[in-house]
Amino acid sequence: MRKTAALVLAVGLMASLAACSASESEDDAATAVDCTPVASGELSDAVDVTGAFGEKPEVTIDFPITATASERTVVEEGDGTVAAENYNVTADYTMFNGTTGEEVDASEYSGTPAQFALDGTLFAGLADTIQCSPAGSRVVGVVPADGLIETTLTAFGMTAEDSMVVVVDVVSAEEAEAAAEEVVLDPADYLAKADGADQPLPDGFPAIGVEIAADASGTPTVTIPDGDAPADLQIAVLKEGDGATIEAGADVVVNYSGTVWASKTIFDSSWDRGAIAHFPTDQVIPGFTQALEGQTIGSQVLVTIPPDLGYGETGIPDAGISGTDTLVFLVDILGVVEE
Repeated sequence: MRKTAALVLAVGLMASLAACSASESEDDAATAVDCTPVASGELSDAVDVTGAFGEKPEVTIDFPITATASERTVVEEGDGTVAAENYNVTADYTMFNGTTGEEVDASEYSGTPAQFALDGTLFAGLADTIQCSPAGSRVVGVVPADGLIETTLTAFGMTAEDSMVVVVDVVSAEEAEAAAEEVVLDPADYLAKADGADQPLPDGFPAIGVEIAADASGTPTVTIPDGDAPADLQIAVLKEGDGATIEAGADVVVNYSGTVWASKTIFDSSWDRGAIAHFPTDQVIPGFTQALEGQTIGSQVLVTIPPDLGYGETGIPDAGISGTDTLVFLVDILGVVEE
């Protein structure tokens, strides 16, 4: 449940500064890192964009636009590091429904740009727009929307037949560090499921329903009640284990499910994938860190996480998480990875 491919990583997306910088022209810069940008076309060239880099642009679209393939036009060319494949990027962006011309999503343009990884996990149209752009560039993409997941299309009021217009200010690009050798977990080394003593819900905790299946891993069903989500972080220990305490920064082994309160939909679940997960507690969203550290192995924890301790005002649209969504996680703490 990381914020990259697995959705929850909160820190450390940007690696060490890449050595490869752009040369005088975009084509030369892209070639220097063996990067071939998506070609411009009549649709992307026709999108009129004004305003200063780093500030929300004024965009004029002759809608409806129908794109059968991605097109990309450079409005302002930067001279920084090129956003190549497997680079990490920070960028401000604004997205529009190409059918109606309505804005559907945007970053805050507040000096803290959104973070993206060009590692194959990003929505293809957005990746096509960003990739091969030197930092400091403003680019326009006109792309098909059929690569977006259904929940995101619904949140944007769009269908897979629509197209999107994307305006991106590429703030920085850094080569990702080589991935550390993946730790392969042997489930036999850890608990199969939380086995602690049952605990009552704390006073005032939301009436979230939890039913545990009688299977080996204790697959849960989490039911979100009607009504508004709690405004603050709330943590309930449903089962209190008698194992070791989870220390700060520990590489904790868990099963978990994450649900969006408002939509009552699961956006990520290790139970659904059929594989336990592990991650350092200091590399997840703040609310998840607070829910884990100080708990004991064998515990089952239920937590509600408001946006400011989750994904902030940007959210993760591709996962159906908006900037105002409260998240609900149920977590079985199964152990820690020993060094």
